[in-house]
Amino acid sequence: MKTIFSGIQPSGTLTIGNYLGAMKHFVGLQEENDCYFCIVNQHAITVPQEKKTLKENTRSLAALYIASGIDPDRSTLFVQSEVPAHAQLGWMLQCVAYIGELERMTQFKDKSEGKEAVSAGLLTYPPLMAADILLYSTDIVPVGEDQKQHIELTRDLAERFNKRYNNIFKIPEAQIPKVGARIMSLQNPLKKMSKSDENIKGFISMLDTEKQIIKKIKSAQTDSDNSIKYDKENKPGISNLLSIYSLCSNESIESIEQKYSGKGYGEFKTDLAEVVVNTLRPIQEKYFELIDSEKLDDILDHGAEKASETANKMLRKAERAMGLQRK
Repeated sequence: MKTIFSGIQPSGTLTIGNYLGAMKHFVGLQEENDCYFCIVNQHAITVPQEKKTLKENTRSLAALYIASGIDPDRSTLFVQSEVPAHAQLGWMLQCVAYIGELERMTQFKDKSEGKEAVSAGLLTYPPLMAADILLYSTDIVPVGEDQKQHIELTRDLAERFNKRYNNIFKIPEAQIPKVGARIMSLQNPLKKMSKSDENIKGFISMLDTEKQIIKKIKSAQTDSDNSIKYDKENKPGISNLLSIYSLCSNESIESIEQKYSGKGYGEFKTDLAEVVVNTLRPIQEKYFELIDSEKLDDILDHGAEKASETANKMLRKAERAMGLQRK
């Protein structure tokens, strides 16, 4: 049995890209692995957050995890800030990290570009991400392509700590899904689908209504060539829609291409909208049952207790290795 760790920021309602590229895979991973799924709210505050919204988003994300198929009896679901060992080890790993390697992080460059001032946390949060992972002796971290650099840094920090102090950290591996790891914007298929996109037509929220989903898919960018063929380089728009269709329906892209051979975009988009609606409907139903329930609080309380038990053991090892314990 391998240990899996994954964290998602509560910075808005997840998109179908988040579901297809991450959460859908998580459901299968929990069958034969020891899984930790963390709502990384301390990462979210590297940029300004409104207190009430952050609390609501944290709760909403927890409900979406469970509604998507995460079983709290088989996996550990918890909120990052409720396990203090994350911040404690994060600081220790900041003291192992180098400023130069943090400044080279692509996400730091992207989020700080053109701004007069950014928080120190935006620069130093990769060691906190490393702490998230290393606390649980993680074997595998399922991530999108855009997070691969952070896993490489996590590995570097773990190896550096092990060499400098004591060999206590397991070196994790990134796992990037071959299909669906990077669902693209419906309006700009050269850009990753994002819940923070200023153009709301560019993403499908997991809580969008049927009417909203249909409207967004019908307005999705395709191209002048009306053929429904997967060609990521020359036909990025329709290729993105084919990926969504395939992942929602569990049909191969090849079989979908055959199904719509000689048919136009209109019919394809109509059917795609129905597939997406049918995929999200049961998730939404379970979500609304959970969101205001005491059951959700009980699950998160239990998850934090379980995660703390494991995390505190590793934190004590790291503190002893660095000489931070008196006895």
